[in-house]
Amino acid sequence: MDPCSYAYQNVCKSLPSIQVRHVIGKVSPDPQFSRERRTFGVPLEALTKDATQCGVPFLVTQLVEYLEVFGLRRVGIFRISGSVSKIKELKQKYNQGEKVDLINHGDVDSVASLLKLFLNELPVAVLPDNVCAGMLKTFQEHRIDTTECIKNLRQLISRLPQAHQNLLQFLSAFLLKVATYSAVNCMTLENLAIVFGPALFKIPVSPLACEEQRLYNGLLLYLLQHYELLFVDVNPCFSPRQADGLQARIV
Repeated sequence: MDPCSYAYQNVCKSLPSIQVRHVIGKVSPDPQFSRERRTFGVPLEALTKDATQCGVPFLVTQLVEYLEVFGLRRVGIFRISGSVSKIKELKQKYNQGEKVDLINHGDVDSVASLLKLFLNELPVAVLPDNVCAGMLKTFQEHRIDTTECIKNLRQLISRLPQAHQNLLQFLSAFLLKVATYSAVNCMTLENLAIVFGPALFKIPVSPLACEEQRLYNGLLLYLLQHYELLFVDVNPCFSPRQADGLQARIV
């Protein structure tokens, strides 16, 4: 079977080369966490104390840095599940405030799964109900008129709590970077939107949940495709630019 085969895509598509840079220099060391401080299943605002300079929870920054170095060429990254025991072990370490050495004790699929787990366990989604419904309405009514759609979406994004804005932009920039390797990893923006849609938008269980999720996945794809227009001047920490790969900058 072609390694690029995917349940939602019959062929692997490539994306124009967009280099996305986060202002980071290496896989970060752990900050001084307090013992028994939960990291999973708590509001984003509660994690701002340990956030990086870009206002993103340290755990997310560390996981993304690891994946940027070791996972961008991994076929099916985020689609293939990691080791259940390894994910449980890493989650426990983060929740207990222990030092987490991903380089020596992690693997790409488990770290990728841990990132999705963190997002899924947020008590309030990155894109909360009070904003995502308006975003979907704008997307459905104005997507043909890009200028109007982008203007309205930017206004709605600005209503998000700052911690949610920061994480949305940070993750979007990272997913764009993953997609630039889609010829190798088979994870196009379409595939990434399918994988991350359920984690960023929490759709209530209902007979129409599958159809609603499909619509929100389409919205996420639109957000990713128009990243530069939506997030221009929002947070310069993760502005896209042409740059050398992260590995070349690690010392």
